Amino acid sequence: MKKIKTNAARLLDQANIAYELITYEVDEEDLSAVHVAQMAGESVDQVFKTLVLEGNKTGNFVCVIPGADELDLKLAAKVSGNKKAEMIPMKTLLPLTGYIRGACSPIGMKKLLPTFIHESCLAYDFIFVSAGQRGVQLKIDPKDLIKVVDAEVCRLF
Repeated sequence: MKKIKTNAARLLDQANIAYELITYEVDEEDLSAVHVAQMAGESVDQVFKTLVLEGNKTGNFVCVIPGADELDLKLAAKVSGNKKAEMIPMKTLLPLTGYIRGACSPIGMKKLLPTFIHESCLAYDFIFVSAGQRGVQLKIDPKDLIKVVDAEVCRLF
C-alpha cells in the first residue's frame, strides 16, 4: 500500500506538528462531513468541514465548523469584518484554494486566507479536517490547527 502524502500533511511535517492521516471510502454521491464521519467511524461533532466564503469588504475567508452544523452567514460576516458574506461559487473553489469540493483543507490553500474556526473545537483533544484529498482526513489537535492556519476561534452558528 502506498503512503499517502497530501500537501497539507507535508506542511504539517515542515512545521513539526503531529497529525494522523485517516482514510475512508469515498462516495461521490455524498461528500458531506456527516457521511465522512460515518465512513471513518468518528463522531460528527469532531469532523469539521472547511467552507470558503466571500465577504463584501474583506474578500475571501475560511470558516471551519463541525460537519453536521450550518454556518450562520450573518455571524461569519460579522467575525470577518464584513456586512455580508456568502459561499463562493463552486467553480471558483479550485482556482482560489487549489482544492476541490469534498477535499478542501484549511491547511495548504494557494494563499493563506483569514480563517475562523468554531469554538467547539477546543472541547476535543483532536478533530478531523480534510487532508486535501477525497478519502483522506487529518486527525489533529485543534490547537495545532489554529496555530498553523493562524485561525481565530469564535462562534459561527
